[in-house]
Amino acid sequence: MAAFGTSGLRGLVSDLTDQLVFTHVRAFLRYLRDIGEYQSGEKVILGGDLRPSTPRILAASWAAVLAEEGKPQFAGYLPSPALAFAGISVGVPALMVTGSHIPFDRNGIKFNRPHGELMKADEAGILAQDMQVASDLFTKQGALLHLPLLPDADPRYLQSYQNRYLDFFGKESLSGLRLGVYQHSGVARDLLVDILVAMGAEVLPLGRSAEFVSLDTEALRPEDTKFAQQAVAEHQLDALLTTDGDADRPMIADTTGRWWRGDVLGVLTAQALGAHSVVTPVSSNTALELSGLFARIHRTRIGSPYVIEAMQAALAAGEGPVVGYEANGGFLLGSPLQRHGQSLQPLPTRDAILPMLTVLTAAKQQGNRLAALMDHLPPRFTASDRLQDFPTRLSQQHLDAFRGTDDVLNLIAFSQTFGKVAGPAGSLDHTDGVRVTLENGTIIHLRPSGNAPELRCYTEADSPEEAERMLRATLQIMHGWRH
Repeated sequence: MAAFGTSGLRGLVSDLTDQLVFTHVRAFLRYLRDIGEYQSGEKVILGGDLRPSTPRILAASWAAVLAEEGKPQFAGYLPSPALAFAGISVGVPALMVTGSHIPFDRNGIKFNRPHGELMKADEAGILAQDMQVASDLFTKQGALLHLPLLPDADPRYLQSYQNRYLDFFGKESLSGLRLGVYQHSGVARDLLVDILVAMGAEVLPLGRSAEFVSLDTEALRPEDTKFAQQAVAEHQLDALLTTDGDADRPMIADTTGRWWRGDVLGVLTAQALGAHSVVTPVSSNTALELSGLFARIHRTRIGSPYVIEAMQAALAAGEGPVVGYEANGGFLLGSPLQRHGQSLQPLPTRDAILPMLTVLTAAKQQGNRLAALMDHLPPRFTASDRLQDFPTRLSQQHLDAFRGTDDVLNLIAFSQTFGKVAGPAGSLDHTDGVRVTLENGTIIHLRPSGNAPELRCYTEADSPEEAERMLRATLQIMHGWRH
């Protein structure tokens, strides 16, 4: 069943019928009208990713905007942050049809208010709207009888997003670098090549796919790891770059062919940008605190709406410059930045382009290889994966064994279940799921996904080998929960 998840409306493509899409988009605009952020005759910008189901959902969304007397504008198939930037720049609502990193048989819609992402508190306002529509608009299966044809995309929206980074970093700032772009089916696959070339790099497009690839930056497939190692070695690359399906999660591999963890990328990006305050979910690597690089650190639940809410509070408290990032690598800019006479305006939504360009330019300016940026970070390493097709109800049932009213009993229960992985549990954090720091300092974090029926596991240790060992051992125990 389609429902609001960690970031927007998500569900199986079979559940995202034209009628369901139509009613939810109308409800979104009606809610914005209620709070004074939309009126009849106003523009609404639409875009999407490269999933096979996206054009049909876009068309149903287009019809809904027309039904609410809006003027839909088609930005094309472009990154989610580019679509959000387009709406924020002109102060109008924007809708991105995307399932982000989840499998192609699922999809969704990210709703953006005129000033940024939809927040969790807004979802109740949307769902409270009248969802009734005239039955003669749809077939019995919920398909629109007259699905509109989308016009050609307006290229100005994507160009504006590209110029945002070319103006800030400079058009020759990556000259001399040899970079690969793992294109697969990511919506930024051509844009990323164009930006890197314009910044002076030699760029090799690699691995383009006609089929949709579900690339999850927190649960890499073995073939993605192998691809990076082979590509970097074969083509003698300084770095390999890619994103997830809608380009709000980055991945970058250095000369060793090792994909960087998103939360490490976040720390290095925040440092290079001169951040004062950093907001990140509880699942991110604790090297953030151990580094001592930042004056203020705020931890939240997982999901960009929670990060944005905490960023707003930090800004209100005068803590700028404020940035945020998630363990998946998506980076959020809460404050304007100045660099070499150029300014970069805030973009409070997950972005994949900014963190990758930031660390590449930082390494080049220092005359170092990319991997050298990590040398001064504390040795803390994370690993993550998930059990797919694991019902959320079942996940919650098992996690409830570790989140009763008595934390002493919770710790005993966790130690009995996972103690053989890395020893007895020392402390518990229930901010999002169950995050346990063991007595030896390692961490195990379990939580149901907010976007799909998956049970996710994160581990953290003083070596990558130990983090990976703990991950596999923990998942093996969790696998027994299916029965």
